[in-house]
Amino acid sequence: MKKYYVYLVFALMPIIAIGQKSERQTGEGSLMNSDSIKTLIPEVRQKLLKDVDVIFNTRMGYDSYFSDSNHDISHFTVNQFRFEMKGKIHDKVSFRFRNRYTREPVPGNLDNVSRSVDLAFLKIDVTPKTQFTFGKLCADWGGYEFDFNPIDIMAYNDIIEYADNFLVGAGISHSINDNHSLSLQVLNSRTKTFEEQYGATAPPSINPSEYPLAAVVNWRGKFFGGKFETTWSYSLFNEAEGAHMDYFALGNKFKAKNFVLYYDFQYSNEGLDRKGIVSNIIQKNPLYTYAAQDVLYVENWVRAEYLVAPKVTLLLSVFNSNHSWKGNPDPNGSSKLSTSYGFIPTIEYMPFKDMNMRFFIGYIARKYDYTNYAQTTFGVKDYTTGQLSVGIVAPLLVL
Repeated sequence: MKKYYVYLVFALMPIIAIGQKSERQTGEGSLMNSDSIKTLIPEVRQKLLKDVDVIFNTRMGYDSYFSDSNHDISHFTVNQFRFEMKGKIHDKVSFRFRNRYTREPVPGNLDNVSRSVDLAFLKIDVTPKTQFTFGKLCADWGGYEFDFNPIDIMAYNDIIEYADNFLVGAGISHSINDNHSLSLQVLNSRTKTFEEQYGATAPPSINPSEYPLAAVVNWRGKFFGGKFETTWSYSLFNEAEGAHMDYFALGNKFKAKNFVLYYDFQYSNEGLDRKGIVSNIIQKNPLYTYAAQDVLYVENWVRAEYLVAPKVTLLLSVFNSNHSWKGNPDPNGSSKLSTSYGFIPTIEYMPFKDMNMRFFIGYIARKYDYTNYAQTTFGVKDYTTGQLSVGIVAPLLVL
């Protein structure tokens, strides 16, 4: 009979059952807090799988794309589909696996794992307050933009959009008390080897490191009864010999009765341009064929959520990213090259109180401004993009 129920579970997986609350994606393998009615398969019949969650993280809809105020194309799109399994396999051992079906499954030749795999790790409870993790992890960046379930973000600011956010390594976290926790991760600094990452654009003066590793330290705190929360981190990436990256991410969250406000500040000082935004600008000039050295990215991100009615939420995200080339060899040149801006107003409607499925309509407005120096030297021009989306977003719990 047990074998029969296992077959039945997997046969019914494609059927949409009940949704649950989104949780921060940097959570490490714990089960989701239930806020839903029972799943299709009665719990008493789930003996073998009672400690496992199976989730379809989805965002899909009808999108219209614009560039410089001109309509380009409109079509249906599955923006996000990430299959996730997590749960316990022992009293002190849990796992988490998440695969992204909207990304090409190309293995990284450094970590030997497909880039479509976000998470694949084990967590061991060393003590009730201390956990150890090993595998492909979510880099524990500070800031709330990355802490959201990806289905809840219509568009990312530049640093997260162009970073390797899921890396193989090990981590340890410790809860100091109910309000404060610390974590430390040691990760690969990227998914690819130096040669594959930079190819012919690798500066001849830069040599690959024998230890392409990164260290990420994170502090999470709660104050004033949970009305103010923080998630701050510092990361040191050894990208190559003599070229490393210092990355600060400072996330702040303010909560009121029906209102939540988030503010993130991010600072990435890179000896070798890991994001590639500055390099992409300067390489438009044939005099500059290599990846930029000594670059700086500074960002601000604000998100506001207001529950205007029991089933209706208004959301607004506003952000900017500044891109500078501090290592510009031009004595008459400018280090500042460009700034990007984002503006995302959204309305969400949740029709079912016992299921976290939301209908939404939102618009992603982006503007890219280049300095006069960048326009003259590299031939770049200002431009805008837009995306109008209407659809459904939900973490669908099927087991």
